[in-house]
Amino acid sequence: MSNLKKLAGQTAIYGLSSILGRSINFLLIIVYTAYLNPEALGAFTGIYALVGFLNIVFTYGMETAFFRFSTGKNLDSTKVYHNTQSLLITSTLVLGSAIYLSAPWLAEVMNYQGQAYLFRWMALILSFDAVLAIPFAKLRLENRAFAFAGAKLINIFLNVLFNLLLIVWIPLWINSGFIASGFLGYQPEWGVEFILLSNLLANGLIIPYVWWRAGFFRFQLEKEIIRQMWTYSLPLLFMGLAGVTNELVSRLLFEYVLPQNYFPGLTSREAAGVFGANFKLAILMNLVIQAFKYAAEPFFFKQSTDKNSPQLYARVMHAFIIFCTILMISISVNLDWIGPLFLKGEAYASAYFIVPMLLMGYLLLGIYFNLSIWFKITDKTNYSFWITLIGALVSIAVIAFLVPVLGYLGGALSTLSCYLVMTLVCFFFGQKYYPIPYQTGKGVFYLLLAFGLSYAGFFLDLGSDLMNFLAKNSLILLFLTVVGFLEKDQLTPFLRGKQRP
Repeated sequence: MSNLKKLAGQTAIYGLSSILGRSINFLLIIVYTAYLNPEALGAFTGIYALVGFLNIVFTYGMETAFFRFSTGKNLDSTKVYHNTQSLLITSTLVLGSAIYLSAPWLAEVMNYQGQAYLFRWMALILSFDAVLAIPFAKLRLENRAFAFAGAKLINIFLNVLFNLLLIVWIPLWINSGFIASGFLGYQPEWGVEFILLSNLLANGLIIPYVWWRAGFFRFQLEKEIIRQMWTYSLPLLFMGLAGVTNELVSRLLFEYVLPQNYFPGLTSREAAGVFGANFKLAILMNLVIQAFKYAAEPFFFKQSTDKNSPQLYARVMHAFIIFCTILMISISVNLDWIGPLFLKGEAYASAYFIVPMLLMGYLLLGIYFNLSIWFKITDKTNYSFWITLIGALVSIAVIAFLVPVLGYLGGALSTLSCYLVMTLVCFFFGQKYYPIPYQTGKGVFYLLLAFGLSYAGFFLDLGSDLMNFLAKNSLILLFLTVVGFLEKDQLTPFLRGKQRP
């Protein structure tokens, strides 16, 4: 097997495990919304947004540093592995202990009085994630894709199993009299606790297996290696924090900036649960973007030395926009049945209207990924940090000013504004340093038309379910007709069996 085929095969395996994991976690929202109340979903949304931030702090770019120093610094990769893992274990003990001991204070600050145990569990989850990071990276470095994917899938299976056991099966067994109500100290009133505990158990149980597959580890800290790796990884820490801010900040802050009783009958935490659950519907777009990234990134770099690569990048971008705008319309106009299929409960329907906006936000994130090729192949990666930081500041500002006024809409606008600004800034500097002949006019037209049709279809109501379905989905056909007309010069050679050069 050639190196290229081997790389493609491993990329597919890594992609399958990651995308499958995201898909299964997405499907868990059906269980959460069916069996847990909106307040539990609000706690889940807020705590896991915090986990996303702290994951970056706990690993502080060491995965990337491990790859760099194991392959490009004339160092023994085994020695680098020992030092990196030893450093992460040491720092994890310090950071994990700090969060564990400060759990009562965190519970008070985040309005979880009497639930300090949630943050102790969170400290353990973060610690387990951190000490697994480098063994997983070692499997990737050694091209052991099946071992990597297998461990990830086992972890996913365990997490789903524990979620179903704690949230669905044990209550069912108690109600049927199969087991006693106090079985192993089971607390039927718990909500987010079940989610955290499932994650904690799944991650803890997988550690011995992953460490065994990664191979022998010896505790070793060499000052010079550690100094070099720390210097290299520190900028990655700040870039990672800025990036995760864009992804998670709206869900983390929503509960705390929304005035109490803004939504009648819902507390701020319950409203955050509704907001976070609707975010899950928009992640359908993000799954497509993740799949595209796994396939496109190696492809982009492979083509970078070709003199015609700018034209190729432009065609890829154009095709990406067309596909994703069709997906956005398809989801948006069918939210009246897609929404209840995944989100069980009438409360969640009140925020369906933000989903088209969130879909557009994620679509812009995918466009940003396409645009970002310019700073990756020109070695101007420092622009990535500044663009991401600008996006984070925009996101925070919009949340602070608009959520108290517009509620769910303000939260959705923070995501859309963040990725719109990042896309525009990246496009501006990209055309300056590495011009690519994007079909900008057509692309912008398709985005605006699709966004308009998405909301037209969402709000369309003819009274009859059948008439609504036909009328709403006719908007997809309308968009396809417009695209077909404007792209006829590109499509004709394909229809005639000839590919354009």
